[in-house]
Amino acid sequence: MKITKFPQSCLLIETKGKKILVDPGNLKYKEEYFDIWNNVDIILITHKHPDHCNTEKLKKLNKNIIMYSTKEVAEANKSLKISVIKENDIIELDDIKIKVVHAIHGYQPLLKGAKEVHENVGYIIEDGQNRLYTTSDTICFKNDYKTDILCIPVTGHGLTMSAFEAALYAKEVGAVLTIPIHMDNPAFPPNFDFIKEMFEKYEVEYEILENDESIEVE
Repeated sequence: MKITKFPQSCLLIETKGKKILVDPGNLKYKEEYFDIWNNVDIILITHKHPDHCNTEKLKKLNKNIIMYSTKEVAEANKSLKISVIKENDIIELDDIKIKVVHAIHGYQPLLKGAKEVHENVGYIIEDGQNRLYTTSDTICFKNDYKTDILCIPVTGHGLTMSAFEAALYAKEVGAVLTIPIHMDNPAFPPNFDFIKEMFEKYEVEYEILENDESIEVE
């Protein structure tokens, strides 16, 4: 399984000859991404915020690429052809199984009104060798999910987990490798010293990827 990190929470997962793109957003978007995004098999979108759903670019993509997301995302993006999914659904892509899982987007007053997220999901992608869980922007919640690779926000600010909750969450889900994401918004900058402190304190193996950097997991 090859994982490439793009800005904010965007990930390209390549496995079993398939390419899965997660949360292609507008933050720090570069035109060179378009050809990459236009050559994937499916796109998974967790929620409606534009840093996870770059509507203007997505509507120009190859129409054979299937986009999966929630009813809220579909209703907010009439120009996109969204295959609507919900929590506990299973998406099958040949030998790859993708489970749609629970997520709770944090709230603070800056989200009052149209920006508030009412429907949010994460995805667990399993290829028979590895299981990757990308949580979406979520606060901590009790669950029985298990994963090998965890991709999780660490910036806090009431919207997502901080590095403290993320480290505990990584232990809870049994992650062998944790990849911090959602760190490109200048309004909510990451505290790298705190990330290092918390992940080392709770003995979490982690890798901070630069944008456009890839890692391969056997």
